[in-house]
Amino acid sequence: MSFLQPAAPSPDAERMFDADTRAMGYLPNFTRVFAHSPATYAAWQQLNAAVKAGMELRRYELATLAAARALRSSYCGLAHGKVLRDRFFDARTVAAIASDHGAAGLSPQEVAVVDFAGKVAADASSVTEADVAGLRDHGLDDTEIFQVVLAAAARCFFSTVLSAAGAEPDPQYDDALDPELRQALRFGD
Repeated sequence: MSFLQPAAPSPDAERMFDADTRAMGYLPNFTRVFAHSPATYAAWQQLNAAVKAGMELRRYELATLAAARALRSSYCGLAHGKVLRDRFFDARTVAAIASDHGAAGLSPQEVAVVDFAGKVAADASSVTEADVAGLRDHGLDDTEIFQVVLAAAARCFFSTVLSAAGAEPDPQYDDALDPELRQALRFGD
């Protein structure tokens, strides 16, 4: 499930386990990893909630999937690909977004957001003023652009923690996603 041994039992970890089990219907592997630092997990949940609250869910999920792809995070790819499939697209479209978003039928604005979020996650220091201007040209204002930066940067934290700890994607994704979509969303780890 991960490279780490299970965290020592604690009341905070048990609360995390109970809350996530109620929310997800099972205990995710990422929760087990974060049991090593319940305070960090609580801070992550607060940060991620604030990032998501600032933008429309479809854009958040597209930016997050782009970051997961750039970071080669299968866990986050599967999780956010599933949200995109459940809420916004069919499985074939999500698989296309994961492999070649420019040819997946997204709007030009969405393609620009996915390009930008992927660049932020892959190498934030390579982002230029022209990249930001390109998003403005696609109708995003500076607050919306900053929200995309936040979504990609937040995914960098979470995906990096899961990858470095060796957290395996939850086996529930095997039942929830068809084989072609699962394969498209497995980005590397």
